Amino acid sequence: MQTTPHLNTPRFTRSDAASSRGPREINADAVATATDPATGRAAFVVADGIGDHLLAARAARLAAHTAATAAVQHGPAGGLLDAQRALRAEFDQKQADCVLVVAVLPPAGGQEETIDIAWVGDCRAYRWNGSVLHQITVDHSLAEFWRARGVPTAPRAEHVVIDSVRTASPLDLGHARIGAGPGRLLLCTDGVHKPLDLLHLRALLTGDRSTRDTAAAVVGTAHELGGTDNATAVVIDRLWP
Repeated sequence: MQTTPHLNTPRFTRSDAASSRGPREINADAVATATDPATGRAAFVVADGIGDHLLAARAARLAAHTAATAAVQHGPAGGLLDAQRALRAEFDQKQADCVLVVAVLPPAGGQEETIDIAWVGDCRAYRWNGSVLHQITVDHSLAEFWRARGVPTAPRAEHVVIDSVRTASPLDLGHARIGAGPGRLLLCTDGVHKPLDLLHLRALLTGDRSTRDTAAAVVGTAHELGGTDNATAVVIDRLWP
């Protein structure tokens, strides 16, 4: 398992990431952060390459870096669309694809009062406010597509994404805004949220663990409970000035 401190973030934000390839041949997950020195906005990205091969890993890394860099200036949806353009320009192969979630946090003490989040696919964002754990994103999966229409789904439909960075149109992107006050934000790949339900995640995100220890615990527990995919988590603490 790798744990990565995320530096160059606003003074009152702390973050760390952890990632493990698990039983897969390649870790096709990726994380990235960026901060705009002019505005103080910080972007955090988790990407999950589609497939267990090198092209998927390269696609996830490129998309994560591009999305984070662009999102601090153009917002999370703009960052995601920049990542799409970068993927299409860099790779001819359709196998070079990924899903991702990007969150943009405002500078502490500024006029902005929301955290903006955009996503495509089944990477997720959760918010712990000290009493309630809330899943912010809704998976772009075949299961969610039919569930929203009241149709029963087979378990395998949970693993089928219907939108990706390469294929999504601007209207396909998920978008949410949440309050930017104190709390804990979790961005993760499906290798985390498939083996860990809300009760598991709540137990791991609460308490006095540091962001580094929490990210490592989330990823480690996902594999301990039978996760068979790459697992990646970014934990972000937003503090009062």
